[in-house]
Amino acid sequence: MFDLHAMNLAFGSEIFLIVAGLAGVLAGALLGDKFNTLSFRFGAVSLVIAAIWVALAPQGAVAFGGLLATGPFVNFAKVVAYLSAAIALMMADGFLGRHGLKRYEYSLLIIFASVGIGVMLSSANLMTLYLGVETLSLSSYVLASFHRDSQRSAEAGLKYFVLGALASGLLLYGMSLVYGFAGGTSYAEIAAAEPGIGLLFGMVLMITGLAFKVSAAPMHVWTPDVYEGAPSPVVAFFATAPKMASMVVFAVILYVAFPQPEAFKNWQLIISIIAITSMLVGAFGALLQTNLKRLLGYSSIANMGYGLVAIAAGAEYGAQALLIFMSAYVVASIGLFGGVLSMHREGGMVESISELSGLARYRPAFAMALSVLIISVAGFPLAFGFLGKLAIFEAALSAGLIPLIVVLVLSSVIAFGYYLRLILVIWVNEPAAPFEKVDGWVTGTVFLAALASIALFIFVSPFSDLAGAAAASLIL
Repeated sequence: MFDLHAMNLAFGSEIFLIVAGLAGVLAGALLGDKFNTLSFRFGAVSLVIAAIWVALAPQGAVAFGGLLATGPFVNFAKVVAYLSAAIALMMADGFLGRHGLKRYEYSLLIIFASVGIGVMLSSANLMTLYLGVETLSLSSYVLASFHRDSQRSAEAGLKYFVLGALASGLLLYGMSLVYGFAGGTSYAEIAAAEPGIGLLFGMVLMITGLAFKVSAAPMHVWTPDVYEGAPSPVVAFFATAPKMASMVVFAVILYVAFPQPEAFKNWQLIISIIAITSMLVGAFGALLQTNLKRLLGYSSIANMGYGLVAIAAGAEYGAQALLIFMSAYVVASIGLFGGVLSMHREGGMVESISELSGLARYRPAFAMALSVLIISVAGFPLAFGFLGKLAIFEAALSAGLIPLIVVLVLSSVIAFGYYLRLILVIWVNEPAAPFEKVDGWVTGTVFLAALASIALFIFVSPFSDLAGAAAASLIL
């Protein structure tokens, strides 16, 4: 037996999104194309309501016999993920309209992907974790290939699907091994199991599958191609809500299901290797790019490496740093992709870095906001991203992870090169053709994200305290 009222309060956001998604399917079937425009506002409002529900929901609830559980750490991630999904959905409105892709199915896919995010974050059992991961993944495969008439979009969707299916297979096989050697699928049962070679193999396969979901090297090969080929608003979603959720799920599984000292040493070594590989592959890969979206793809690989450093530091030191860093990354990323969507020249979107030339002369305020976001995602001072990277540095130092600190600093220095190149092209290079006016909502997102990055840098204490309180719930 379980308390239905408590379950509805604690997990009402997921229930609400499922109902909203089904209502959207019904409305689309009845209204057809008339629902296309309204569906974007309907989806965004639904996601905002879900975020508010999570923020006000009771903490520590358990439902369905322990399959789902909620707490401050995962609820923090849910709020950030749902809000970023809502913003990404509204950013897509104008873009899809210009390309003849404005269909209500898009907003429904975002809603159902967000349901998957909520389920995977609330999971306390491998069964519900896999259900949430696959709900998110299946929606994402369709979103990546949403522009059916574009060869690049179709190719991106196919690559994402094929490699994603492989990663899901590895994840599921790892779960089956963990179940076989632990004797149960709940995180608590796994944590109580005796560590052994079989459990270790299962854990390694699970880490491999989850590393694909966060685009960590060497499971990153899909990222640059999907970032380049998928529609830009889809990439804005991929770069924010799923990344936030997947990194937090990564941390929860390792901290809660594998807390034993022997298991901790094993997964800390594995995560450290993946983090080092991601930071170096992302940094050096971005140096070679001329396409703006591919550069952001490699940048995301490096940034996920930084997040993995926080996870490797352990719950006591790294959980708070992970929340701060990922929140800063989401704010900067949503603004940067808003910038990509806001820049058009000669009837087409700006895609290459060289096409940013002269932006400061034509749109100085916009160029300044974009520069702030570049500084933030780079982790330089005067923006929120710097504090996120500083928190990771302090967590790694407290945990004695000196090799990771060395690579983190090296990767950041390399990243300075390609981020500085973007800023120089924007402010120094001679202007080319003038930029066209685009959707005011998308441009406003860039300014709001830049202001948020500065404000959170200046007034970080309340946010840091909130992240610290959320992270404290994970320390066993």
